Amino acid sequence: MARSRGLFLRVGTLVLVGLALVVGFVLFLTANRIGASSQIYECYFRESVQGLDQGSAVRFRGVAIGRVTEIGLVAAAYRGQRSDAESTEYHLVFVRFAVDERRTGETDSVETAIRQGLRVRLASQGITGVSYLELDFVDPQRFPVMPVPWKPRYSYIPSIPSNLAQVRTAAEAILQQLQDADLPRLLQETIGLIADARAQVKSGDLAITLHEAAGLLRDVRQITGQADLPALIASLRRTGGDVESTLGEYRRAASDARAVINGRDLRAALTNVAAAAAELRTAAAKLPASMSNIDTSLRAARNTTLDLQAELVPILRDLRATMSNLRDTTEQLRRNPSQTLLGAPPPAPAGEPRR
Repeated sequence: MARSRGLFLRVGTLVLVGLALVVGFVLFLTANRIGASSQIYECYFRESVQGLDQGSAVRFRGVAIGRVTEIGLVAAAYRGQRSDAESTEYHLVFVRFAVDERRTGETDSVETAIRQGLRVRLASQGITGVSYLELDFVDPQRFPVMPVPWKPRYSYIPSIPSNLAQVRTAAEAILQQLQDADLPRLLQETIGLIADARAQVKSGDLAITLHEAAGLLRDVRQITGQADLPALIASLRRTGGDVESTLGEYRRAASDARAVINGRDLRAALTNVAAAAAELRTAAAKLPASMSNIDTSLRAARNTTLDLQAELVPILRDLRATMSNLRDTTEQLRRNPSQTLLGAPPPAPAGEPRR
């Protein structure tokens, strides 16, 4: 009988100790997740949340302030509030997370913080691919608040695309703009316009007109140089000259010059020059818009590339540390394989007594 009581006592003690260990383990795991000072929030994502699980960290500029509590589809969580006109909004993924207010301290209200640019986005940690939620302040004009057609069960904080999603979107936009812009046709028209202008200057109507004008100026210069103007003036003063005859000659010369100016060849040449100038002006007006679109796309791609580079730096740093640890472990395994695999101490140096 005494042996049975002792056995029951030992079994009861073992059960109580096991229950205490289980309770302590549960309290240890949930110490930073459940508390009276925690506040639940929720956000919505259009992109995939692969790598994000319940219990994933929530960080504000790298400082852990909470944990993810629930992940699911909006179509299942808000099924009763769905309508046909708003069906596209129910393709989102909702993420609920708890924030420990003891770690955030005294802050403004959530509405004020959202107006100032508080947003949530997905981020990756190291080379493991584990995702977490990152809270940060961004430009509210660039990332406006996305309205939702349902009433959120918890305080709603808007989300923004991750860096990888922004890089993918910028690349797709650049490719789409390059596909929409008919660059070969624009370059072909510009080259054709330049070739037409060069042909006009070289052997077209404009070249003929310029050549005739140059000849006319050469003849006028030659006649003026050969004329003895002082003698002519002296003769006119002395004899009075035939003023009417001289004026008639000048009138005939002016009439000839007017006929050349109003001629069909010169008019056609000027018309061709005006048309060529108009086409050149139209092409030049189109070029700044195309170059501006390409410059804007390249600037967006450069910004997203810089963000991606900033995110890859800690990943490469972690990879370098991992390779260093792996190299140390390999060196330790090469030197003392028995200690690494079996836990035995390394052999004592020569001349030293064994213990």
